[in-house]
Amino acid sequence: MTTSETVAISGNSLRAGHGADGPGPALAVPAPSTASLRTTVTAAKLAHLGPARPRWAPVPGTPQAARQSGAAVATRTVTLARMNRWAILAGYGLLAASTQLLWLTYAPITTQTHRVMGVSSGAAGDLAAIFPLMYVVLALPSGRWLDAQFERALSAGAILTAGGGLLRLAGPTSYGWALAGQFVVAAGQPLVLNSITKVAARYFPAPERTAAISAGSVSLYLGILAAVLSGGPLFDAGGLRLVLTVQAAVAVVAAAWVLLALRTPAAFGGGAPVAVSLRWLWHDRFLWVLAGLLFVGMGVFNAVATWLDTILGHFGRGGAAGYLIAIMTVAGILGAAVVPQVVARRDRRRAMLQGTVGVTVVAFAVIAVAHPVGFAAVALFAEGFVLLAALPVVLDWSELHTGPERAGAAVGFLLLAGNLGGVVLVLIIQGVIGSPYLSLGVLSLAGLAGLALSTRLPARVSGGGGADCMGAGGAG
Repeated sequence: MTTSETVAISGNSLRAGHGADGPGPALAVPAPSTASLRTTVTAAKLAHLGPARPRWAPVPGTPQAARQSGAAVATRTVTLARMNRWAILAGYGLLAASTQLLWLTYAPITTQTHRVMGVSSGAAGDLAAIFPLMYVVLALPSGRWLDAQFERALSAGAILTAGGGLLRLAGPTSYGWALAGQFVVAAGQPLVLNSITKVAARYFPAPERTAAISAGSVSLYLGILAAVLSGGPLFDAGGLRLVLTVQAAVAVVAAAWVLLALRTPAAFGGGAPVAVSLRWLWHDRFLWVLAGLLFVGMGVFNAVATWLDTILGHFGRGGAAGYLIAIMTVAGILGAAVVPQVVARRDRRRAMLQGTVGVTVVAFAVIAVAHPVGFAAVALFAEGFVLLAALPVVLDWSELHTGPERAGAAVGFLLLAGNLGGVVLVLIIQGVIGSPYLSLGVLSLAGLAGLALSTRLPARVSGGGGADCMGAGGAG
């Protein structure tokens, strides 16, 4: 009731008392006391102002203060994560690149390594060969751990990566220390690489996640390129000690960066922790098709990197293999940086993957028919551009299909298939390496198998033809 309403009611009461005929005798109304007037005025003011508001800030320790403080902290941390998301991704990218750098430490200097360590070339090559084998064993357990306890799992991966790099410095020319360090790094690699889609889901809004996954994938190729290009010059400048010191320093900086970044809470949740059962995965036909395509794609890349020198050697072009692999990798970096966003925006993922395996068929057929280095360079540039861009496309599609809460297990399964493909195709070509035509034919046939698999994918993600139409399996 407002002050004016109070006055109006009082006036109406007085008019009723006087009656319609005019004023009569004075009413015997008791005179109000000063206290009652003060009470009436105060009540009117309170009614006009509305509910009482606290004059002071909430007392610390009360539920109201706790709610306000918690909301403010949550707002600040989410804002901080959104502001720093690219810095967080850069730290993760450096760590992912470090795993590739440490994996391929000895690959470009295999001849020098076996001489300095006093072991065979095969033993020196095993320092890199253990990585895909370890990945096959650890991929799924790592993915399960990431889905259940992301921060702890990725922290462990960062520590193992840096620790393995430092361990090799205990004896730079010792094969035993080198092998021990490689095993430690190989144990951490699945924890790092399986995190790629979860990092994107935790710190990036949905429209930016494809770009974030692409950036993470590009970092893998940059690590490979850095290992291939820097190994020889660093060895010539300071031997194995300088090679291992530089690489360990990069790994330590990357690990510290990621450990610091993990103190920033997720801005978008990134999926709540889930039970570690993987029963849902065995019945997910869509992921199995994607895994088959990565089996082909990563298998082809590993086989080319391993055997291109020998294959071209039969045509008298073996000396160009290193440059051609570098061209293929650089093209892949460009493709992975550009293609996935365009494909996602137009919802043409299946068409892109079909084009990739189609280019694989044609590229190696061209190399088999036309032996000049120029033809091989053009064919491998085209192959690298689409082949390496396919990885972020597949990972992005898998995250859309499974959701961020199961992204760790999904990526682990896909990369397990890819590494397995690398081992299998390398061994198959080893069996026919005496014939360059058979070797190139195997690569083209792998592309045909991928083309057949790609027809089982839905044409589009949206509009009722999404990934889910192939069956996501049970919850498990």
